[in-house]
Amino acid sequence: MYQIKKIIVCLDQSEMDKTLVKFAAFIAKSNQSKKIYFTNIIRNLSIPKDVLSEFPNLINNMVEERKSQMEQVVKENLDPNLKINTSFVVREGQLSKKILKLASEKSADIILVGKKTTISGSGVITQRLARRASCSLLIVPENSSPKVKKILVPSDFSDYSKDALEEAIEITEKNGGKSDIICQNVYSVPSGYHFTGKTYEEFSEIMLMHAEVNYKKFIRKIDTKGHKIKPLYTKDEDDDPVVDIINKAEEIDANLIIIGAKGRTAATALFIGSLAERLIQVNNKVPLLVTRPKGKNAGIIEYILEI
Repeated sequence: MYQIKKIIVCLDQSEMDKTLVKFAAFIAKSNQSKKIYFTNIIRNLSIPKDVLSEFPNLINNMVEERKSQMEQVVKENLDPNLKINTSFVVREGQLSKKILKLASEKSADIILVGKKTTISGSGVITQRLARRASCSLLIVPENSSPKVKKILVPSDFSDYSKDALEEAIEITEKNGGKSDIICQNVYSVPSGYHFTGKTYEEFSEIMLMHAEVNYKKFIRKIDTKGHKIKPLYTKDEDDDPVVDIINKAEEIDANLIIIGAKGRTAATALFIGSLAERLIQVNNKVPLLVTRPKGKNAGIIEYILEI
């Protein structure tokens, strides 16, 4: 996986900003990143022209105020021992479009956004960013702590699952091998199992056996760099694997969930997969990293920004 050199952090003047700044510092330190762009987007302003004529410095004053507020929260929460260049970017317009454009302009490696449950504030449109960003996206729930002691990687043994597991291995490598990686496969018993003459329990064992065999084939393709990967098999009882993933993440006290974006080519770049979509919607407790090979959306980003 690529090195995280440039980080974009989406701030919105809420309590969530403190958490995002701390996560950015954590990532920058472990990756020896070069620059963090702290950004705030002012929603589309509908200010009459005659008002702007009367107060020509109104928008500039708003921008400078936002920058000053960002600088203050960063000063209070960024590790003072971290030697890294920072930049403060305030733009006006549609939230997701402006963030996507900034990420494209700066050739960002990762975007950090907050996921709120109780904190007031606008938040950011994570679903659209996950689909359209040309880099990885880290979604941080409120009150999260930046640590990677346990990493859960949901896997269906596909190429994008491979991307996610390789990212987990890279993170573990940078963490001095101190992270535990759990690779979870959620399997289910097909509804027509009874036509085989097998009982539910017997067919469940068959599905588990196939999952174990497929994992062995899957892991052979991956350079684990000597790190132990723990396979975990979960039977889906209610046709909702996302619930099984979230429940397991809470059960093992995971600090991070990593899932690969499904789109790996220009033709499929806007599809991140139904599992990732649902995880973004439902997960409110564990930081979620949606990995995407850098630049996969780059060829269509200009078109997207015009939509």
